[in-house]
Amino acid sequence: MATSSEIYLELVELSGHVVAKGTWSATLQAHCLYQCAHLAKPGRRCRLLQGASEITPVTSLAALDLRLGTCIQIVWLSSSAADRHSKIEAFAAIKADGSAVTWGCAWGGGDSSAVATHLTEGVVQICGIDAAFAAIKADGNVVTWGDADFGGDSSAVAPLLSEGVVQVCGNDRAFAAIKADGSVVTWGCAWGGGDSSVVATLLTEGVVQIRASDMAFAAIKADGSVVTWGEIDGGGDSSAVAPLLIEGVVQVCGIAEAFAAIKADGSVVTWGEADCGGDSSALAPLLTEGVVQVCGNDRAFAAIKADGSVLTWGNAGFGGDSSAVAPLLTEGVVQVCKNVRAFAAIRADGSVVTWGDALCGGDSSAVAPLLMEGIVQVCRSYFAFAAIKADGSAVTWGAIGCGGDSTAVAPLLMEGVVQICGIASAFAAIKADGSVVTWGDGDGGGDSSAVAPLLSEGVVQVYGSFEAFAAIKADGSVVTWGSARGGGDSSAVAALLAEGVFQVC
Repeated sequence: MATSSEIYLELVELSGHVVAKGTWSATLQAHCLYQCAHLAKPGRRCRLLQGASEITPVTSLAALDLRLGTCIQIVWLSSSAADRHSKIEAFAAIKADGSAVTWGCAWGGGDSSAVATHLTEGVVQICGIDAAFAAIKADGNVVTWGDADFGGDSSAVAPLLSEGVVQVCGNDRAFAAIKADGSVVTWGCAWGGGDSSVVATLLTEGVVQIRASDMAFAAIKADGSVVTWGEIDGGGDSSAVAPLLIEGVVQVCGIAEAFAAIKADGSVVTWGEADCGGDSSALAPLLTEGVVQVCGNDRAFAAIKADGSVLTWGNAGFGGDSSAVAPLLTEGVVQVCKNVRAFAAIRADGSVVTWGDALCGGDSSAVAPLLMEGIVQVCRSYFAFAAIKADGSAVTWGAIGCGGDSTAVAPLLMEGVVQICGIASAFAAIKADGSVVTWGDGDGGGDSSAVAPLLSEGVVQVYGSFEAFAAIKADGSVVTWGSARGGGDSSAVAALLAEGVFQVC
């Protein structure tokens, strides 16, 4: 236990990189450490670990065991954008000079020649959906390209996107932009959320966050109320629970056809397609308090409560029914991960519990001995999981053709793994020495042999589209592989990707 009035700590990634360091008062809670992490990587969620113990935001710094050292391990989790299973078949890279480079499926956003003059400078953020992209520039202007029916054409709302935009959120076929004044602008497929005219008066001010299902949006306002629009059966109509969404909402999670909102009192409100998670009435008494996190796959939800227990609902075959592992979910769960049809829960002791579609990762019995301890992160493809252990090894399970079987590269995954990126049917792991190991469907990114020499060192980040990967190296260059049509072939823009790239979308 800490005894000094001030404590020196370092936040260190799995790779050994120090994200932040400093001295904090022992009277503070670990929330201050999470704030430092979020400043380092805005918008990214993380877990903090001391040894095998989870540090939550409300953990007192005085409770830390300094006998274990001053190193606090930081494990980055999927961003909200990455939480959605990517169907994008193109990439967009932002360079240090503010320019953007695109490649991949031409009609799906890989060809940005129509707006090229607007992407030569000032780009600070890019949001991609199924077949279109939207870039925010430093002056708050938005530039769009790709399939017009998917939001690639924003000309109808161009005057509203000429300044003041601070955030863009996308679902499968539409975009929603939040402006500095809290108003919202939408475009794309009208019935999929591109037309918000029915709730326009509620979106003129106060919106602070927007979440998406496949074809609908849910906006959280500063007063804690929620406004929804888009496909009625996909969560766009929340009238049945409207009185419960007037105030107090602090978080919303969207899946394929439903939403779940967490309120400040720890209760949960759900709406959308009943069989896909929109109806939680069977668990209503258990969802009235104590919920701190909700995770959803395509057709089911899993909620973590403050006592570490987990509740599930939605389509039984997708993990809505966790009764088979219920005794293991009564306490100690600190994180729940998902793929399209299954869930994996990490417990405070580093073990993993899985449920859902057995063939898609819901059954991890084949690797059970390896999941008993030491797990710090779980990543996913569409139908498989890959877990990183504290010793740097990786464990995989689920659909063989989607990366669930990594035996072909097993010797390379025994140590040094610091990050794993999963796409539809393959995984790519970055090791501490900057090399990359890939497995899964060969044509979908699992085979990187064609670019192996370029992936032997220096890789700092890997991004994925539907069936391709893009790796950024320490020198700012980009290496791509996987489906040529989906962004695996970047030869047409190779000269532009030779240096200066710091983010790929």
